[in-house]
Amino acid sequence: MSNKTDDDYKPSDLPAAAAALSAEDRADLVNALKNKLQSLAGQHTDILETLSPKVKKRVEVLQEIQSHHDELENNYFEEKAALEDKYQKLYEPLFNKRYEIVNGVVEVEGITNEVQGSEKGVPDFWLTALKNNDIVAEEITERDEGALKFLKDIKYHRFEDPKGFKLEFEFDPNPYFQNSILTKTYYVVDDDGDPVLEKADGTEIEWLSGKCLTQKVLKKKPKKGSKNTKPIVKTEKCESFFNFFTPPKLPDEEDDDDVDEDIADEFQDLMEHDYNLGVTIRDKIIPHAVSWFMGVDEYDDDHDDEESADEDN
Repeated sequence: MSNKTDDDYKPSDLPAAAAALSAEDRADLVNALKNKLQSLAGQHTDILETLSPKVKKRVEVLQEIQSHHDELENNYFEEKAALEDKYQKLYEPLFNKRYEIVNGVVEVEGITNEVQGSEKGVPDFWLTALKNNDIVAEEITERDEGALKFLKDIKYHRFEDPKGFKLEFEFDPNPYFQNSILTKTYYVVDDDGDPVLEKADGTEIEWLSGKCLTQKVLKKKPKKGSKNTKPIVKTEKCESFFNFFTPPKLPDEEDDDDVDEDIADEFQDLMEHDYNLGVTIRDKIIPHAVSWFMGVDEYDDDHDDEESADEDN
């Protein structure tokens, strides 16, 4: 680490991009940097200045220990990401085999043409798996089930720059919408190693005429005496799993300061719920889809057993 003090900085130390500035502008920039450095340094040195020399020395040693810990923690997160990538590649062939069996692309051993019949694959596999998870089931309405019967597969992809993940829902041709693939993408930032949702994007669904599941049509009779004899038709948003592909957004405001606190809190709750739903599909439904289809949540059962064992110990 450099031992250069604030007073040691000169215009020549600035990046080459600053060379185009005039001498006066460069001097102003140097002064601004000095002030910023002094401000940041002051935040950390204030408490040290209040300590006795012996205690100050001990705290300085503690800071060195903390720095060593932070280096190890950074290594941990790097190795964890590499390990996740490694096993994601190992999982991929298994997910491909699952896809082929579920969708009748291949047949399993032991089933002959005599007993096969006309039924291929595993009907309603993903619909059943999703409905057997309490968190996801709350989002699925009876109207949604017809469309979700055409769901062939759910995949996810992690990415690092920017950081986040994408869910990919593949559908057979169906009478509800034209899209063959619907996606939901989450962008996150690190907050001391914990992912914090920054924003989310979803596919715009191309609904076929009269088949939109996220809106319902309301018809009202005109008032008595009205010259208009035709029913009044309007649409309004309704509950649907497919709202998942339209992430929550704050109302348009000219200034963020104008956003009502209650609205901001409600938006925060919606974003947290939306992210929790996405993580549930990524971490529970996709890797353990067969167990969810069977109605057996082996993932949570294993963790419950571990927690019970910890409590017993």
